[in-house]
Amino acid sequence: MAKKEDQKTNVMRLLDQSKVPYQAYCYADTEAISGTEVAAVLGQNPDQVFKTLVTVGKTGTHYVFVIPVNRELNLKKAAKAVGDKSVEMIKSKELLPLTGYIHGGCSPIGMKKPFTTVVHTSAQDFETILFSAGKIGYQVQVAPCDLQKMIPFTFADVAE
Repeated sequence: MAKKEDQKTNVMRLLDQSKVPYQAYCYADTEAISGTEVAAVLGQNPDQVFKTLVTVGKTGTHYVFVIPVNRELNLKKAAKAVGDKSVEMIKSKELLPLTGYIHGGCSPIGMKKPFTTVVHTSAQDFETILFSAGKIGYQVQVAPCDLQKMIPFTFADVAE
């Protein structure tokens, strides 16, 4: 079952350095792959567990969207939120060189460089949200206001 783990990810170290309170979860010893499976294994509301998606706009600019695991990114709403003509998901093979993270372990915190980031408006409905700790099998739970201390982001309705 989900438990606290002594192993620290880079995301956890960055949160520690910034003195941001968080709860760490490990589900590495489970078969959970999808975000909704991770939410179930952790006994969490899937509306409160978020995934980190990286896109590229028509302009060539990269954007990060953090949305609930049980929702899909609406590309039109996403493009409008960042002021680009259109956005599309980047190819999986581009993720690691661009962000330093692999598919399934991408976190909005600790990317190789800062990207314009948009968090779905529903995050404001919760005291805390969960998202990847930067490694498959690990999640962190952080208050949205504390996440704002780590990375600049805006809230927008970008999911369906």
